[in-house]
Amino acid sequence: MNSKIIANGILKALLFVVAIILVLFFLWKIKSVLLYIALASVISLIGRRFVIFFNKKLKFPNTLAVIVTITLFISIVGFLIALMVPLLIEQSQNIAKINITRLIDEIQLLFADIDTYFRTQGVNIFETLDKIDLSSFVQFISVSTIFEKVINFFGSFAIGAFSTLFIAFFMLKDSALLDRMIFTLVPNHYEEKARNSWEIIIELLSSYFTGLATQVLILFVFYLILFTVFDIKNALIISFLFAMLNLIPYIGPLIKLVLITIISLTSNLGADFQTVVLPTTIYVLIGYGFIQLFDNLINQPLIYSKSVKSHPLEIFIAILIFGTLFGVIGMVVAVPFYTAIRVILKEFLSENKIVQSLTKNL
Repeated sequence: MNSKIIANGILKALLFVVAIILVLFFLWKIKSVLLYIALASVISLIGRRFVIFFNKKLKFPNTLAVIVTITLFISIVGFLIALMVPLLIEQSQNIAKINITRLIDEIQLLFADIDTYFRTQGVNIFETLDKIDLSSFVQFISVSTIFEKVINFFGSFAIGAFSTLFIAFFMLKDSALLDRMIFTLVPNHYEEKARNSWEIIIELLSSYFTGLATQVLILFVFYLILFTVFDIKNALIISFLFAMLNLIPYIGPLIKLVLITIISLTSNLGADFQTVVLPTTIYVLIGYGFIQLFDNLINQPLIYSKSVKSHPLEIFIAILIFGTLFGVIGMVVAVPFYTAIRVILKEFLSENKIVQSLTKNL
């Protein structure tokens, strides 16, 4: 009898583990759909205030208020794209005007001058300079490969954007839909704790998004000053795009570093490389470095500590995990999701020592 009970217990445990693995595998396979739902939830949380405003202040019917709100979001995205396209076209035209052979020769000549200087000081840091062939770098760039990646990106972006906005429309149309989706999965005896967690999450996320808006505004002003001082064309548009790119943790600054180098180099076409182009690029990069240091050391810690009340190391690890699982978009939504997880853990597992350590500031 005991052996039967033990065997049944082991079998039930195995079935439970298999069920959990299957559920996790299923969730992994539909991670894109879950991400669309998550992004739609964020849009609905932000857009709900607009819907309420259109309903109460302008007396719009609910459906019309939702349509206007969704149209507003689409207009913002369209405005950003409209800013980017002319800028990309202009930069591509500038790059096409560059004499690659001459540029490579000038860079190699610059390396040779640096090598000569250090050799006079008894230091041979460019021992392998003669082996460097910058023309191979140009050959490495495949236009067809880049074009294919761009097409794939915009295809995925279009599908994701349509799906997200479609889900967000119905979440905004029925304001209680998101609540029902969440609380339907919660057992009755946990519903009170779940609702308490939800209220705290909404409050923290509202503070977080307000902090992000402040961060973008501050960076926009700093970039505008930097680009105006060095007479970079389209300074207003580039500053706005650079400020928005900062919303992508860690990868955003790297993208900006590449872009700012290209923009600086192409903004002084026709000028002497060593006396004008190179010094200007270096000064712009130094200015960019100071702005990035300010953002990393002052701006972001203030936002994270005051809005979501998390240690920067926690945020860094959370962003790495979400980025590994969901890519760039996962990095963008990592902080809101991690904040929600912390609130839920504190409400339901407040006696656990690990949870107490992670949520001590909440």
